[in-house]
Amino acid sequence: MSGAVFVDLDGAAADDAVVVIDVLRAFTTVPWALHRGAGRVLAVDTPERAFALREQHVPDAVLAGEQGGKPLDGFDLGNSPSDVATWDFAGRPFVHRTTAGTQGLVRCQDSPVLLAASFVTAAATARALRSARVSRVTYVVTGASLGRDGDEDLACAELIAARVAGNDPDPRPFLERVACSDAGRTFGGDGPAWLPQIDVDLAREVDRFDVALFARPVIELEAVELVGG
Repeated sequence: MSGAVFVDLDGAAADDAVVVIDVLRAFTTVPWALHRGAGRVLAVDTPERAFALREQHVPDAVLAGEQGGKPLDGFDLGNSPSDVATWDFAGRPFVHRTTAGTQGLVRCQDSPVLLAASFVTAAATARALRSARVSRVTYVVTGASLGRDGDEDLACAELIAARVAGNDPDPRPFLERVACSDAGRTFGGDGPAWLPQIDVDLAREVDRFDVALFARPVIELEAVELVGG
């Protein structure tokens, strides 16, 4: 592999190979949903699309997501991995809408190689990229939006890129940046109950899941499906 390119959410667009990063919390949450038995994962860009999917196509879907971190009215779950980790989905579809992560997927959905990632899937993501034998990867640092620094996502992208290049850096300095990022500092303490400290802890469980999240558009549903591989 000859190189890596890092862009923010505003710069997200289809490319030959794209990894959309959202550590806090979208793509830490999705692997937990799959682990807890979600039958399929469908990412969408608006709450309205999520409701329409459930009404018209997947009536047994669990709706999960947020706006500005806050759980959406009428959804079953927010975007909290600690909440999702307690559910038994029993094969039900997981329809996911977030402010950053799912937006990046929708914007990049026409990419021939498209993955979603966080620290919990970092090793599997790097392995998938090496297997794809792409010459360059664009990493979408979705946290670098809405005035945030996105350093938790940049740290994850840098770790994955290093591993793709054949290096094996100590992950601890990368993980330390999660709690120190703009987003990380909003969790726990006197913050709202829907931003619990445990979500930051779960987001730092590097390589917790040995699964890469491959994404593909599902045109008839106006959604992007994530499949573990």
